Amino acid sequence: MRNERKNSIRQTIIDTASRLFYEQGYGNTGINQIIEESGVVKSSLYSAFRTKEEILMTYLETAGAATDEALKTAAGKHTKAKDKVLGVFDYLIELVQRKDYYGCNFLNIISEVPKDAEVVRRQIKKQKDGVRRLFAEILRPIQKEELADEIYVLFEGALIGNKVHNDTWPVISAREVVHKLL
Repeated sequence: MRNERKNSIRQTIIDTASRLFYEQGYGNTGINQIIEESGVVKSSLYSAFRTKEEILMTYLETAGAATDEALKTAAGKHTKAKDKVLGVFDYLIELVQRKDYYGCNFLNIISEVPKDAEVVRRQIKKQKDGVRRLFAEILRPIQKEELADEIYVLFEGALIGNKVHNDTWPVISAREVVHKLL
């Protein structure tokens, strides 16, 4: 029973911190705000996590798993490699139009952390390398896996362009370039 309560408190902290990190940024989110909005006491937070960076790492791991799953699901709706890749971009088009979309979780965080935040940067790179691998795996059967890095760069550029312009056209344009490439 005690372990369940501890896991519940931990999950409440993760959920609250994840929402705050995503909506307002890592640097703009303080421990006191996480404590206040999660409704846990300070000692419970520090019992579950030693540092704010530990909470961030859990957020990145959780968001990474959810993102990987969403991209694989989008690709998995199709049978042909080209359609799978385009399906990922179609998912991105839908995603960036949501009212609760504040940009790519990982690009948002990497723009906030210093260069010497190696653990955080490694986790973000791991997630991004997973996207590159996904494109390579999709393209391998048609012997076009050498295009995976180019498509990945278009994917990331589309995310950044959307963040800068607050519009879908960068994602739609990237999809069109991918369509031409394949």
